[in-house]
Amino acid sequence: MVYIPLAFSSSFLLGLLGLAFHRTHLLSALLCLEGTMLSLYLGASLWSSYMGLPSFSIIPMLILTFSACEAGTGLALMVATTRTHGTDNLQSLNLLKC
Repeated sequence: MVYIPLAFSSSFLLGLLGLAFHRTHLLSALLCLEGTMLSLYLGASLWSSYMGLPSFSIIPMLILTFSACEAGTGLALMVATTRTHGTDNLQSLNLLKC
């Protein structure tokens, strides 16, 4: 039973490390964000079922809803960036030149 929190915390940290160190393309950054949100969802759903409190059962559904909204917004931004700049490389984007 000790391995389950270790697995979720390590998957969350791997997603954050991937986001911090592997930022060449926007799609890879979005996949790392989606992995962290998935680990948060799984951790919250198992935590609420382990505690047995019905008031905490809405939190995993909220996390899943925010994750879907984040994925949709991220893909829309990636399509818009690819159309305007021609690539999804994060190094070619300049926020001061918008």
